[in-house]
Amino acid sequence: MAQLTAKQMMYGSIALAFVGAIMAISSSASGWLGLIGGIFAGLGGMGGVVFFKYGYLAVPLITTRQKVVMITDTGYEIPPSQDVIIKKVGNEYYASAFLAIKIYESATERSQEQNVAYNQYFERAISNMRYAVKICYLLYAEDVAEKRRMIETRKAESQLRLARERDKGEPDVLKMDKFEREIAMWDTQLQRLIKGVRPMGVLAYAMTSAAGISKEAAVATLRAQVRELKVTLQNALNVQVEQLTADEMKKCFEWEYAFPSGPKDIEESII
Repeated sequence: MAQLTAKQMMYGSIALAFVGAIMAISSSASGWLGLIGGIFAGLGGMGGVVFFKYGYLAVPLITTRQKVVMITDTGYEIPPSQDVIIKKVGNEYYASAFLAIKIYESATERSQEQNVAYNQYFERAISNMRYAVKICYLLYAEDVAEKRRMIETRKAESQLRLARERDKGEPDVLKMDKFEREIAMWDTQLQRLIKGVRPMGVLAYAMTSAAGISKEAAVATLRAQVRELKVTLQNALNVQVEQLTADEMKKCFEWEYAFPSGPKDIEESII
C-alpha cells in the first residue's frame, strides 16, 4: 500500500476544491451542477486547511478508523496507530519509536559545577538502561528578527495558557509547572537575544528499538521501553519528552538517512 501523508491529503483536498470551483463558475453548468461544485469547493478548501495545519491529528484518525497500514518503499511498516515503525529482519520483527526532547535550559546558562553534576546524573541514568537509545541534536543558526517575533509570540501563548489554568476551580499543578517552565525558557532566550547573542535553533529527539518474534511482541516491548525512557530523560535532563506520531515521527525517521542541509530547509520541515 502506498504511503499516505498529510501533504498528499492536503493536495487531494486542494484538487477537489479546484474541480468544484470550475464546476461552480462554469457558464454551461446547470443549477444543480453548480451547487455540487460549490459543495466540493467548500469541502476541498476546508480539508486543505485542516490537513495543512492539523494533519498530525487528522491523518492518524483516518488511518486508524480505516485500518490503513502504511508500507514504505524500503519495507518499513507503519501501523494504524502511527506511533511506531516496524520491519521484519529474518525471523524477528523490530519496532522503533521516536521521542521529542524539549530543552528548557542550555548548558551556557548553568555554572561549571552544575554542568558536571548534570552530566553525572545523565550518565548514571543512561547506564541503568538495558537497551540501546540514540539521542540526536540538530543545530542551526536562526534569523534574529524572526526568532525574536517567534519567542515573543510563544511566550505570550504560554502566559495565556498559564492564566487560564490558574483560573480553573481545580488547576492542574503539573500543567502549571510546565507552562511556567516554558515562560522561563522563552524569557531566557529573549534576554539572550537582547544582549546580542546569535540564536541557535535546536531540534532534539531520541530513538529506541525493540525486537520480538511477532509484531505485537515487538511493539509491546517497545512501548514499555518508551515509558521508561520518557521518565529517565525527564528526570536526568530536566526536559519535557513526548512520543512523536504520524508525520512528525516520519520526519525523524527520514532524518536518520539525510537531515535538512540548511536553516530554511529545517524550518520548512518542522512547519
